[in-house]
Amino acid sequence: MGSGQVTEQLDWNGKKVTVAGLGVSGIPAARVLHGLGALVTVVNDGDDERSRAQAAELEAEGITVRLGDGATLPSGTELIVTTPGWRPDKPLFTAAAEAGVEIWGDVELAWRLRGPGAAPWLAVTGTNGKTTTVRMLASILEAAGLRTAAVGNIGVSLLDAVLGGEPYDVLAVELSSYQLHWAPSVRAHSATVLNLAPDHLDWHGSMEAYAADKGRIYEGNQVACVYNVADPATEDLVREADVEEGCRAIGFTLGTPGPSQLGVVEGILVDRAFVPNRQKNAQELAEVADVQPPAPHNIANALAAAALARAFGVEAKAVRDGLKAFRPDPHRIELVEEIGGVTYVDDSKATNTHAAEASLAAYDPIVWIAGGLAKGATFDELVQKSAKRLRGAVLIGADRALIREALARHAPEVPVVDLDRTDTGAMSEAVREAAGLARPGDTVLLAPACASMDMFTNYNKRGEAFADAVRALAATGDA
Repeated sequence: MGSGQVTEQLDWNGKKVTVAGLGVSGIPAARVLHGLGALVTVVNDGDDERSRAQAAELEAEGITVRLGDGATLPSGTELIVTTPGWRPDKPLFTAAAEAGVEIWGDVELAWRLRGPGAAPWLAVTGTNGKTTTVRMLASILEAAGLRTAAVGNIGVSLLDAVLGGEPYDVLAVELSSYQLHWAPSVRAHSATVLNLAPDHLDWHGSMEAYAADKGRIYEGNQVACVYNVADPATEDLVREADVEEGCRAIGFTLGTPGPSQLGVVEGILVDRAFVPNRQKNAQELAEVADVQPPAPHNIANALAAAALARAFGVEAKAVRDGLKAFRPDPHRIELVEEIGGVTYVDDSKATNTHAAEASLAAYDPIVWIAGGLAKGATFDELVQKSAKRLRGAVLIGADRALIREALARHAPEVPVVDLDRTDTGAMSEAVREAAGLARPGDTVLLAPACASMDMFTNYNKRGEAFADAVRALAATGDA
């Protein structure tokens, strides 16, 4: 099991560092840097009540905060540490580039602050499935008796993991495209890009830039670059990466695996990558039934997690035990209830078309509840691929017309209910309408393919509203 490379320790004392943005990662970064002796100034676009309260706390600790002006580079700045949400075209970053000032993200900062003997990183990115895969991976590593944590976008913050007193053997790290953009030095033990589909293009500027940022996760990998056989763009990123000598390309597939791949044979997850004589041999890892839920895209997540664990030297038994112990977070293809032979499934986390396509591929026939904020997405390809599975569709939310028009073009025979309401009762009506379209053996699937903020605080609240409506339906016996 390899150790991670440790970067040269920097002298922070008196170093003038600007932290861009108050927030989940900005505030801890400011505190850590201040504690190391840096002269920290936090700049923030907003100047609202919450920002002022956060600023007062930091200023009481001796950290300078400048509210309402995130565009001007503070005099003497030697380094910028930015929160992931700040776009690369911000005026602050333009000014930094002109002044020759380096820009790091919170992930880069965590990487640079790792001490001697630091735990290596097994890193995961992709348009969809990151959180589930990282949590699966952590479950497998724990089953192997390793001290680990799921970190990055989830769970323990990377800074806490790197600087805390807990000695980890290995970290399962979720990295977004935003974080990777600002993390030029990160070098994982092994890493995967699960899939690539258009997302966050407003932030990155183009699909090419988005893919390039995802591909940074492979740079400097030591043991394995894990890619998705069904998504050739992920393999292209492996080919383009500059990796350590001896690092291997490892594919995962829902079909029969070739040499140097993990895949599925007759309901068994098998490894033909980390075995002796991989031309002839395969190692059974787990049964498809050990993965919950056993939907195709979740099996793909499990194979990616298994590949990273195997790259780290984990035995097959721990892969099986870890997958059996794992349960996905709420609102990810979550079974809510079965009523009158109809299954109700909450996949509110399917906030884009790529995630919704994976969800729709897991069931047949389906009454589909969809809609919300499209974020610039189009729905023709999604509807074309899923049309044969649809019993009916119930559309909600601000951009539902885009889905309705795609259904009219590519699935004109599918009955559609268009709900023109955005109040709190809209989901209850959507579930009742879906129940009316469904027959025994069908699945009513909430896979919105859209963001939730037009009607709900977040996808969690949308999923809870769906589950509440389904349980209310069960209680009345109207289904």
